[in-house]
Amino acid sequence: MSHDLAVARAATMKPIAAVAETAGIPADALEPHGKHIAKLDADYLASLKDRPDGRLILVTAINPTPAGEGKTTTTIGLGDGLNRIGKRTVIALREPSLGPVFGTKGGATGGGKAQVLPMEAINLHFTGDFHAITAAHNLLAALVDNHVYWGNSLGIDTRKIVWRRVMDMNDRALRAITNGLGGGGNGFAREDGFDITVASEVMACFCLARDLDDLEERLSRIVVAYTRAKKPITAGDLNAAGAMAVLLKDAIRPNLVQTIEGSPALIHGGPFANIAHGCNSVIATRAAMKLGDYVVTEAGFGADLGAEKFFDIKCRKAGLKPDAAVVVATVRALKMNGGVAKIDLARENLDALRAGIVNLGRHVENVRAFGLPVVVAINHFTTDTAAEHQLIADICRDEFGVEAVQCSHWADGAAGAEELARKVVELCEGGTAHFQPIYPDHMPLAGKILTIATRIYRAAEIAIAPKAAADLAAFEAAGFGDLPVCMAKTQYSFSADPTLLGAPSGHIVPVREVRLAAGAGFVVAICGEIMTMPGLPKLPAAEGIHLNDQGQIEGLF
Repeated sequence: MSHDLAVARAATMKPIAAVAETAGIPADALEPHGKHIAKLDADYLASLKDRPDGRLILVTAINPTPAGEGKTTTTIGLGDGLNRIGKRTVIALREPSLGPVFGTKGGATGGGKAQVLPMEAINLHFTGDFHAITAAHNLLAALVDNHVYWGNSLGIDTRKIVWRRVMDMNDRALRAITNGLGGGGNGFAREDGFDITVASEVMACFCLARDLDDLEERLSRIVVAYTRAKKPITAGDLNAAGAMAVLLKDAIRPNLVQTIEGSPALIHGGPFANIAHGCNSVIATRAAMKLGDYVVTEAGFGADLGAEKFFDIKCRKAGLKPDAAVVVATVRALKMNGGVAKIDLARENLDALRAGIVNLGRHVENVRAFGLPVVVAINHFTTDTAAEHQLIADICRDEFGVEAVQCSHWADGAAGAEELARKVVELCEGGTAHFQPIYPDHMPLAGKILTIATRIYRAAEIAIAPKAAADLAAFEAAGFGDLPVCMAKTQYSFSADPTLLGAPSGHIVPVREVRLAAGAGFVVAICGEIMTMPGLPKLPAAEGIHLNDQGQIEGLF
């Protein structure tokens, strides 16, 4: 049994009503899903609208490496640390996708003494939100094909159906398929494909909606196909949005759980940050801001993806103004960025650390460009040395102009994040935040892509494929030019090349395809070889997940 799993199983969980009470949530506002999970009542959430907002802190990170960074663990540890020093704090996280749970990453509920519970339930099915999103998405796909089968009165060009199907699993064999085979009774043969559920526009609509009515309106705007005259056909044209909203009416309510130390956590929604916008739901974040004096949330992968989209998409659309940001790094990951192989990371290597810390510096500079004060959290590993931590602290102070705080929340829980919590409070109370996105709404779509590529990725230029350029022009002509852009790019590098570590500059960002997400309210730019349906690795995590003799789940960590 792994250490993380042993700690999770040894924890004594409070009844969910007791957790709710710490956040001031009355018992009658809960719909329990067992003893330790509950959904929040929609009417109760609406009743919070006149309360003042708590301070919003974003936890982001350097580019992920196989060495591990611990962004979710740090988010949980910081939330516990803030509660420990007397700041009423609510944590807001994304739900894990079954794709990475059974693929490369495994579970996504934190680690050590900084975990959210019940770990197994959160990682596996949870309250069924992702299944509801999958069903709503695929209902729309079925209605598209059914409309064509029964006469196609809207004049859909079957070569221009853009609504693919989804499932919440990594399955590369489904990226490109042909459906409708087997004769006329099975519909019409056409090329199709699957994306992973977390890349679905339904997921994006779900996470950006203000409430159920707003969600249904967003769903109705989803473009599913085009006519021969290039007129867009929407879910509203197919009368699909109402039924889709019915499937999502329970899922849209945030899920309340707890940390090992009893802090309330809202876990809701879960778009990937490399192929979608990488943040939990607006509904959950806003609820947390009404319930807590401080809210700690995270954005997926490195700050070049998750944080940029949190700022330029989620905050822009929801009117959020974050107060501070935490950039998470580890000695191990920085040494890997400096060229050290994974098997050698346990040995002290100050030269490699100095070479790799440029990745951290780039992320700090980028987050500051949005007008936020920043603190660096060094997530402590047992193989770290005092000299390595001192070098990071010195470089952060002298070269990056930020404080680096050593954190031991994995081993020590809230006590190990107390110093970080105090620094975050200091930044928030300092009043230096002047948040703003890095591009205006009215900038042309290609200009927005170029701005992100040059200012965040430090690219020299972008290379937009001819078809993608034509599509961008068509989107603008149709009135979608004011939308923000969602960059679909590898998470491992500032470039589109996952092997280019550190802080590369002067590269070219290739944009091979663009997709209109009219319901969600952004345009997706697919860069390089990024896939919207991941594949399983050679040794998937699923091969190590099983039930033991006591019927307990093993292998999620």
